[in-house]
Amino acid sequence: GSVFHTNPNIYHYKITENLGKMAPGHIFTIEPMICEGSAEPLMWPDDWTATTVDGERSAQFEHTLLVTSDGVEALTGKIESSPLQFWEKESEVHKGYWLGTSADAVAKATEMTQNALS
Repeated sequence: GSVFHTNPNIYHYKITENLGKMAPGHIFTIEPMICEGSAEPLMWPDDWTATTVDGERSAQFEHTLLVTSDGVEALTGKIESSPLQFWEKESEVHKGYWLGTSADAVAKATEMTQNALS
């Protein structure tokens, strides 16, 4: 698309404002951050770089997801040559690769996981 960071925003907390509804073809990102200290951000003068106010270590990553008619597909998902990490092998929440919730994504992830474990 031609617009970056626009509605509908998907918050990680409850709000009462109606911001619209995701539909097939929409793309959004999930951008979790883990902070050792304060989660309060400090923006740098470039208006892009952010650190924590206390300077403690933090890590951030994102997944870009495509809404389909039957779920989502991770556009930033792994590929056949991606190694299966120990936490993906040992997880009690989800074992193996995760590529989304659509039938196609689940089938592809299952195939990739089986190939990686064989």
